[in-house]
Amino acid sequence: MKLFGTIAGVLLFLVGLVWILQGANLLAGSAMSGQSQWLYIGIVVAIIGAALVWFVRRR
Repeated sequence: MKLFGTIAGVLLFLVGLVWILQGANLLAGSAMSGQSQWLYIGIVVAIIGAALVWFVRRR
């Protein structure tokens, strides 16, 4: 369970990071590029992913 939670958290964090970069228009080539809503969604997803990793590793 610890491994699954860590992998899921890291994947969520990485997806959030990509969405942050696309929303900030630093990673072009998508319909999401330059859309500020994806910046905010990416921040939330990255925080959830980091919190999941922290919570799973803490126990």
